[in-house]
Amino acid sequence: MWPGPIPPTHLPALNVEEVLRVAILAGGLGTRLSEETGVRPKPMVDIGGRPILWHIMKGYSTFGLRDFVVALGYKGDQIKDFFMSYSHTAARSLHIETRTGTIRDESGDHDDWDVHLVETGLTTNTGGRVLRLRDWLTDEHFCLSYGDGVADLDVKRLIEYHQSHGKLATITAVRPPSRFGGLVLDDGLVTEFVEKPQIGDGWINGGFMVLDCRVLERIAGDETSFEADVLEELAKDGQLMAYQHEGFWQCMDTLRDTQLLRRLWETGEAPWQTWT
Repeated sequence: MWPGPIPPTHLPALNVEEVLRVAILAGGLGTRLSEETGVRPKPMVDIGGRPILWHIMKGYSTFGLRDFVVALGYKGDQIKDFFMSYSHTAARSLHIETRTGTIRDESGDHDDWDVHLVETGLTTNTGGRVLRLRDWLTDEHFCLSYGDGVADLDVKRLIEYHQSHGKLATITAVRPPSRFGGLVLDDGLVTEFVEKPQIGDGWINGGFMVLDCRVLERIAGDETSFEADVLEELAKDGQLMAYQHEGFWQCMDTLRDTQLLRRLWETGEAPWQTWT
């Protein structure tokens, strides 16, 4: 059975200084979402006017993690363009001096992030992409996420759990949404219809990992799969723990997933929006 979160009275205090950086894998081809990824990288698919990558980063920054290193690959230039212009496009109020070309953000409410954008190759596997970030992952621990999933995850609790057990790696275990709608019945009467409910049992890796930097030593090169080669070996060695997240989690693998996330955001019912 997956180990769940331990009681808060037994947790050490969160030390963000020990987990300075969040690595995000954003270089895959996203072939299962070809309707969108034919023209843009998957992490740049729009949810409510902002790419899903932005939503993921907002979730982390809510808990004080504002230093990101993003592994680029397929159409990585679009991610570069987004962040190069972000301080201006995200501002609610700009002062522009047309004579000098000076642009000043007058709103003062933009995100305070350090973002490192690193080219990791077009066909590099997931483990290889992580390894190519090693020069930026120099602290004792770092977070790792995929660039295509969101959750109402308490990142503070996840990091505390990782600190508590002393193993090399922690993944977030989630219950995947059902492919079909769920019905709540009372003697034949449908009392509730849920379009994509969480399934009642079974756990999968939802991403949102916390890793000891020694995990990098287990990555052989560009062809290494982080999931099949690294995580499986960590599990065999008794070095992989899972933090059970019972709340909302949704990946963006298909057009239907994308439409669901957009609808939740547009109706003001986006559970992953943990920020104000």
